[in-house]
Parts: sequence; C-alpha cells; structure tokens
Amino acid sequence: MKLWGGRFEQAPTEIFERFSGSLSFDRRLLEADIRGSQAWARALERAGILTAIERERIVTSLEEILAEAAERDVFAGADDEDVHTFVIRKLGERAGDLAAKIHTGRSRNEQVSTDVRLWLRARIDETLALLADLMEALVGHGRRYGGAVIPGYTHLRRAQPVLWPHYLLAYFEMFARDAERLLEARRRTNLLPLGSGALAGSGIPIDREAIARELGFEGLTRNSMDAAADRDFLLDFLYAAALTMLHLSRLAEDWILYSSDEFGWLELADSVTSGSSLMPQKKNPDSLELIRGKCGRVFGSLSSLFVTVKGLPMTYNRDLQEDKIPLFEAVDELQASLRMARVVVDSAVLKPDLALRALEQSWAVATDLAEALARAGVAFHHAHQLVGKLVLESLRSGRTPRDWSGEQLASFAPEFTPELAALLEPVAGLRRREILGGTGPNAVAAALGAAQERLARLRR
Repeated sequence: MKLWGGRFEQAPTEIFERFSGSLSFDRRLLEADIRGSQAWARALERAGILTAIERERIVTSLEEILAEAAERDVFAGADDEDVHTFVIRKLGERAGDLAAKIHTGRSRNEQVSTDVRLWLRARIDETLALLADLMEALVGHGRRYGGAVIPGYTHLRRAQPVLWPHYLLAYFEMFARDAERLLEARRRTNLLPLGSGALAGSGIPIDREAIARELGFEGLTRNSMDAAADRDFLLDFLYAAALTMLHLSRLAEDWILYSSDEFGWLELADSVTSGSSLMPQKKNPDSLELIRGKCGRVFGSLSSLFVTVKGLPMTYNRDLQEDKIPLFEAVDELQASLRMARVVVDSAVLKPDLALRALEQSWAVATDLAEALARAGVAFHHAHQLVGKLVLESLRSGRTPRDWSGEQLASFAPEFTPELAALLEPVAGLRRREILGGTGPNAVAAALGAAQERLARLRR
C-alpha cells in the first residue's frame, strides 16, 4: 500500500519502485516505528481524533505485529515501499479501516526521524556498554602486569621506559573521550521531532511533551523545518564512531607490532589469530588487522553522509533516505570491533622479561641521565650534549647502558658522578616520574584506581 496517492494518474513504474524502496534495510526500524506509532495513537486520543476503544485496538494490533516479528521473519515476501508502509499494511490486516487514521497529523518525515532517533539511542547505549567493557579489560590487563616496564616509543624508536599499565591507560583516556562524544551524540539524538509535521508543524493539537515522556526523550526539537531537515545527530554519532574506530585501529597497529617476531614481547592468543594456508609456522594477527581494516568502512560512512547532506535545500529531500545504510554499517562495524578488541585484550599475554630486555639493549635511559645532571646544576643543554656523546661512544664501541660502571661514567666526563650509574637501569628513572599523569609507580597506581571509578560512573 501507499501512504500517498490521489494526485497521480499513473502508478509508479516497477523500476522506480525497486529503485526507491528501502524495506530491505530500514526493516531494522520495525520496533522503533511501532513504539512511535503507539505513542502517536495515544496522542491522537488525547487530541480527540481517536476514541479510547480505537486507540486500544490500534495499540494492541501494533503490539501483536511486534510479537509476531519476534517469532518469525515477518518480512518474508513483503514488497512494501519501506518499514512504515509495511507497518500500516500489517496494522490494516488487524485493525481494518482504523489503520487509515494512525497517520492523522503525522508526516513520514517526522516519523522517520523519530524512528531513527529511537533506534540510534538504543544502539548508543549498547556501544557505551561495549566501550566500557573494553576499558575495563585494559585496566584489568594493567593490574595483571602492574610492575612491567616496556619501551615507550616516539617515531617508532625506543624513547623512554614506561610502565605497561601507563601505556594501557593512554588508550583508556582515548576511549574515555570517545565515551564523552557518544554521550553528547546521544543527548542530541534524544529530542522528539513528532509534532513537526512535514515541515510546518502538525495541524492537530498534539501534546508533544506527553509523547516525549512516553518515549523517553529528554526534550523536543524547537523548529519544525529544522526537525524535518536535521541529520546532524547522525553525523555527531558517525564522527564519534569514526574516532573510536581510529583509536581501535591505533591499538591494533601497536599490538600487531608488539606481537611480531621483531618485537616479541606481547603474545596474542591462538583464539584470536589464524594460520597460513601455505606457511606452517605463521600465527597471524587477523583479529587486529580486521579491526584496522574496518576502520576505513566507518570513516566511509561518515564521509558518505556528509556528502549526502552538504548540498540539500531545506527541508526534507528523498536523499535523506540514504542516511540509514551508512548509519547501520557504522554501528555494526563499531560494535563488532569493540567486542573483538575486548577479547584480544583479555587473552593477550605480556612477556615482561623480553620487554625489559629490549629496554636494556637500548639507550632509553638517556633522558633520565640528562635530567639527573640538570637536577645537579648542569645546564640542560650541556647535559643533553654530554649524554648524547655518551650514547655515541657506546654505539661505536657496542656497549649497552649496563656495560658502564659508576667509575667509568665519571672518567668519561667530570659532570657524571658514580651514583648516576643507578639510572642506567630502566626501572630507576620511573621513580622520578611521580607527577600527576606520569609513569611513576605511585602515579600509575592512583591512575588505575581513578580509572576504575570513572568506569563505574560511565556504567551508571
């Protein structure tokens, strides 16, 4: 059935119907469409359009459609234009001519926006829970290896020693910002457009506040034209989703490297890796590579909707039907990637001895030495030069920091005192970095505790 007609002398061609149909993908909105229609029926009763008996029959019939959908594929064989016409047709099968009344004072424009907002609000809540699960896994992994020291990198070169949990908490902070963005997107999503009509506001005296309360919306859209045209809330979500995927991709890249033979101090579980069809020795980080690869698809979803919306005149245009495929894909890929990342983190094994050995074979302690000289009164630029010369001499002679005794340091330059040799051990310098946000053991322990409290607030 069509929600329009009368003005047309000819029916749409089959090609146009196939081209413009959206039931194949907007069927996901079934529950949201039914909940919105039930709330609209109650609003029509309050407005005097429906009697209590009519409203009850419509609401009950809609609930039956939802129950039927829970038991079987109700869309099998359906050729309706979209989920909205599907629901009206199914409602007509149960409530007869009453189905024709449900659209009184309501436009499909506001109905679509309401459905998508209801659907997305629920998906954001799911995504936040998945994000919290991953953040908790990072905190748990950090506690499991609380004293482990690893190389921190800049330019993918060993730079300074850091605690493993400090490194993990860096990703915790990224994901915490992602949670904030998702919550903001949820706030913008959680506004009720019903009552806006096609663009000029409903001609029926609808109690918008009552509908908002019933459907759990925090507020109302303020302008009927904007409500018909607005997809900013979807772009807000897609941006938050894209940035979350970006952070997942960076974590994946790190762990692909750290678990490689060249690094070797992180091991991924067999359950999240795969082998080669030709090379028997291979253990490939496919789970992380797929997360990294799916990142591009979510970026594409954001770009797709940006391009769709950028040139649209006010208010509603059929182009906006194309908002759903990128939205649905982004939600699917983001949620799947969060689930996968959590399993990877939970099952990964750190090899602290190998990570420490990588530090001991490098000059990642050089900054600790330079800062110690500066604390002793040596101008930092001069201290930097002295330590740089020590590193150069060590590279020429094939010596590691451990190969220098206190006496040898002092003989290399008078500014070095024998006790500075203690800083040639990677762990020693960490204790000087107890500043808030630093990698000192006490600072990191406090940060882990604070992260657990923040997680509890996020889950609430």
